[in-house]
Amino acid sequence: MSSVDFTQHPTDDGHSVGEIRLNAERSLNALSLEMIEAILPQLDAWEDDDRVVAIVLCGAGEKAFCAGGDVVALYHSLAGNADDKTLDERYFAHEYRLDYRLHTYSKPIIGWGSGIVMGGGMGLLNGASHRVVTETSRLAMPEVTIGLYPDVGASWFLNRLPGETGRFLALTGSPLNARDAHRLGLADRMLASDQRETLIQRLIDARWHATDGSLDAHAAVNRALRELEREAAPAFSDMPMPVAEHAELIDELMDHDTVEQQVAAIVDGHSDDPWLTRARQTLAKGSAVSIKLIDAQLTRTRYMSLAEVFRSEVALSVQCCRQGDLAEGVRALLVDKDRTPQFRYACLADVDPSFIEAMLAEPWAQNPLADLN
Repeated sequence: MSSVDFTQHPTDDGHSVGEIRLNAERSLNALSLEMIEAILPQLDAWEDDDRVVAIVLCGAGEKAFCAGGDVVALYHSLAGNADDKTLDERYFAHEYRLDYRLHTYSKPIIGWGSGIVMGGGMGLLNGASHRVVTETSRLAMPEVTIGLYPDVGASWFLNRLPGETGRFLALTGSPLNARDAHRLGLADRMLASDQRETLIQRLIDARWHATDGSLDAHAAVNRALRELEREAAPAFSDMPMPVAEHAELIDELMDHDTVEQQVAAIVDGHSDDPWLTRARQTLAKGSAVSIKLIDAQLTRTRYMSLAEVFRSEVALSVQCCRQGDLAEGVRALLVDKDRTPQFRYACLADVDPSFIEAMLAEPWAQNPLADLN
């Protein structure tokens, strides 16, 4: 069974809509190197095919669009349990190349972000031109808990959220529902989870040409999504927006001069609010190295181009594999599942600044994404 299914749906006017379906339901569609290497050439082929007017990117099953990258395979490589000793560099370079390809694709891509959308799934969804969330969507970047940092372009899209919301979400791994994601600009449309097949049928039935005969693919996709969003609107009317509701508190907690002070404000808070308690607990269990890297990475990439962001991320992610806490975090949370990672530093105050400086340096003379323009 293939880990990715590719389908072309013929439209009524002689075109076709491509569908990419991540097909690893048991792992919540975790993004493997095999998936990435299958998707990239298919995107190239469909971009060159004038018959293909749009693409739907989705995941198998109802539970998840994509729960993240296949970091368990990465762990086994780092632990010496796999034949491929260079999987870290190859995986991240290919994953970010795919994310960049989605961001810069010339045809409409509808990302169907229903269910769990975490880590690598956020990278895929945010690369799509039309990002759809549903009433079951749960979006998050919880990398602080495994010794990584929000990557897959998060250095780009988290930096573009209102105020310091992106930094708070990066530090705490706090999840977003559909309404919060839409409000923050991390999603474009809110549809019902049972509308996916209806969407594909609407695209099959759509008018893909303007009145002058020119191809108008983005408009056709927008019309289909707009109509379905109107039909789904009642399902979202009563959905709470915890991030929006805590916006003032988030601004207050992040209004400090150092990341140490920000972390202390969050962790030492006395509120018994369940949402904030969850954020506090996640941060308290996170890697001190990750916290320092989150702060440094979001600061240094604030004014970078998208290509520069991905070049920066691929270097830092490989460093997290080779020097940082990633292997230990994955072991504790996803492999042995003892949930007691022994991270390099017990607390922020112990972190050696020279170690962080070394982590932020490129580990090679030639960046594998140097050709991104």
